[in-house]
Amino acid sequence: MAVKMMGAILPGNSTVELKEFDVPTPGYGQVLIKTKAATICGSDIRCIYREHLGKGPEGYIPGMIAGHEPCGQIVEVGEGLKRFKKGDRVIVYHISGCGVCYDCRKGNYISCKSPHRAAYGWQRSGGMAPYILCDEKDLVPLPDELSYKDGAQVACGFGTAYEALEKIGISGDDAVLVVGLGPVGLATLMLAKAMGAEKLIGVEMNDYRIQFAKDHGLVDYVFKPSDHVVEDIFAVTGGHGCEKAIDCSAADQGRQTAVRGTRDYGKIAFVGEGHSVTLNPSPDIMHTTKTIYGSWVTSLWKMEDLVEHLVRWGIHPDELITDEFPLEKAGEAYALMASGNCGKVAVVFPD
Repeated sequence: MAVKMMGAILPGNSTVELKEFDVPTPGYGQVLIKTKAATICGSDIRCIYREHLGKGPEGYIPGMIAGHEPCGQIVEVGEGLKRFKKGDRVIVYHISGCGVCYDCRKGNYISCKSPHRAAYGWQRSGGMAPYILCDEKDLVPLPDELSYKDGAQVACGFGTAYEALEKIGISGDDAVLVVGLGPVGLATLMLAKAMGAEKLIGVEMNDYRIQFAKDHGLVDYVFKPSDHVVEDIFAVTGGHGCEKAIDCSAADQGRQTAVRGTRDYGKIAFVGEGHSVTLNPSPDIMHTTKTIYGSWVTSLWKMEDLVEHLVRWGIHPDELITDEFPLEKAGEAYALMASGNCGKVAVVFPD
């Protein structure tokens, strides 16, 4: 008789249901991971929790175990493993690409367009359960210096921030503007500081997140959105604006602020998902010679690179976790994350 476990699914009406599943058995090239921590991503809230809005790569298969930010320890292995073994602590890269297309061979599983592509927590079962079945190729080692709660945030939240920062480049010459201080925005500030940014400026409307950023020393200045927010940014940058900016808000006005708060020849990355943006190309981009980058999650190799740097920089992503819940209270965890009055929310599992 198959061993059973409970897993959290998202029906799409701002609720969470716990359902019984078989504990899976790993096949060739697969491992069974005992989940230690799984954090909740804003995309879960936007595309699945409230209603099933996602399409394509963000299309959730109803009834699938949720959670695409899991971390844990290998407890059972299938045949044919080449790198990992039972007992290894691992982070799960949350997109399982086909592995053989052009993008996968570059490590860009996120861009895999094969019908075999399946993201954990979206098209295949994810981390909101005591065990998760994973392909070995989707794993990254979790160093002893990092906790499981650190590792849970690497693939999506911190990986997304790191990819964007790498695209625009950060140095001690840069004042960096981050618009939207949700978990990804806060991660962006933490990483930009470690990468040597000279000045960190945030824009956020949520009082809880503004205070969180201040209390943790992540910003030099933080402003609320307003008709004069760009002038405020210029005022604290000697009248020039920021060299680099990242929008994590996904709001039209937020994206405008990121572009217009950047100085001439500056670089901007758009990270926040959804909605639209209204820009005037000549003054906003062309005459000011600015460059806008689109950035979506990160590559597999860059995720390993990030893990190495987290250890070298002494950064612990779990510092952004403000609330923890057991699986039995996953409904409360998702509701809190949807409210926005929190940092990162984690579901943790007993040893």
